[in-house]
Amino acid sequence: MNTLPNLRIVLVGTQHPGNIGSAARAMKTMGLSALHLVAPERFPDPEANTLAAGADDLLAGAAVHADLDAALAGCTYVLGTSARRRHVPLPELSPQEAARQLVEAAGRGPVALLFGRERTGLENEELQRCHASVGIPTNPDFSSLNLAAAVQVLAYELRLALLAAAEGALPSGRPMPAPEQEPPATADELERFFGHMRLTLDEIDFHKGRPPEMVMARLRRLYLRAGLDSREVKILRGILSEAQRMARLARDRRT
Repeated sequence: MNTLPNLRIVLVGTQHPGNIGSAARAMKTMGLSALHLVAPERFPDPEANTLAAGADDLLAGAAVHADLDAALAGCTYVLGTSARRRHVPLPELSPQEAARQLVEAAGRGPVALLFGRERTGLENEELQRCHASVGIPTNPDFSSLNLAAAVQVLAYELRLALLAAAEGALPSGRPMPAPEQEPPATADELERFFGHMRLTLDEIDFHKGRPPEMVMARLRRLYLRAGLDSREVKILRGILSEAQRMARLARDRRT
């Protein structure tokens, strides 16, 4: 039985089908079933079914997406696993804290936990889609962790957080918070907002010819930290639309 239907386990660019099957088995042992695959190199594949060892139903029900946008559609909170620090200034959570936050957020809408490619993990652009990163504290002298093993570790922490939530408390012993009144902004709403912001900053010549990537990365972090709800995103986009309108009026006066 799926004990956390709003949680998506998202495997991005998985290269070996056996890892998909093993990840499905790891999920099922902890009561998770929402498996999402982004551009897997080989799937479906008999090796995946062999290593699923009884979790074939998860493979049969897995959602396969061409890109990450589709996998995150509707999600209100996204965490990405990362084995090492990248050039993306993300808050870093322990597995326990990540599980607690995912369980809390899943009470308000769909959430996602991302796992990257076996050799290279998640790309920086993919990590920028996340509210925070999760690191498993492995032995620094031998830190390589199999993809399915990483899924198992975090699925176990999610199981513990769920059991604590069922008793009306978080793993720390604190009471579960009341759900927010306004629905949190979804990943796709935020991406449209960020695209709108980038276009607006270009139209008002904010960057003055400088590359916009650093500014946009910092703005992403700012607004993801803020935990915007859907209404707040609409207000901000309304401000951007008004800024675009005023910029067009100013250009028209000059011509």
